[in-house]
Amino acid sequence: MNHSYFNDVVVYGPGFMAASWLVLWLTISTIIVSWICGLAAALAQRSDWIAVRGVAEFYIWFIRGTPALIQIFIIYFGLPQLGLRLSPFSAGVFALGINSGAYVAEIIRAGLSAIHKGQMESSFALGFSRAQTMRTIILPQVLRIILPAITNEAISALKNTSLLSTITVVELTLYAQTLISATFRPFDFYIAVALIYLALTTMLTQLANWLERHYARMS
Repeated sequence: MNHSYFNDVVVYGPGFMAASWLVLWLTISTIIVSWICGLAAALAQRSDWIAVRGVAEFYIWFIRGTPALIQIFIIYFGLPQLGLRLSPFSAGVFALGINSGAYVAEIIRAGLSAIHKGQMESSFALGFSRAQTMRTIILPQVLRIILPAITNEAISALKNTSLLSTITVVELTLYAQTLISATFRPFDFYIAVALIYLALTTMLTQLANWLERHYARMS
């Protein structure tokens, strides 16, 4: 039994390691895209222009109201009909980033609502521009407020990378499926994938806890 276990580690371990690294890159890329989309949508919701607010509200409404898997299919299989063809990795990051961005936007909006409007007015009185005020005064405070919620969304983005197996991204799920089709051992390999995801989400949670303690010491 032990011999079989260690033999599996030697044979399949490098493949699982490569798939885990791909999941990490997918997650990091998705988080970056989601934060860009989320911040843009949250700020657009506060715009004085009705059209800008309308676009942001439609984006959030549509993305939150449709399944992430369908969004992945629209981008990977649908966009080529419009002349835009993306690689599986790029399409996956784009789809998951846009999907997560809608939730990030709502998290940021809630954080912005928690900041007293007087801070914005005081900064204008001191000669700060709107952009300077957001960058140096408002957003750092918002980050401290939303950190737990944004961490949960990052963990969701990490787990959603498993959906990209449907568009041939060889992450953990698809790698496990290829092994299962060859060995007929679904329990072993799906448990292995679950444990790897558990380790990755635990690492992400610990990083977020460290950031919370860091910000608490600064405040």
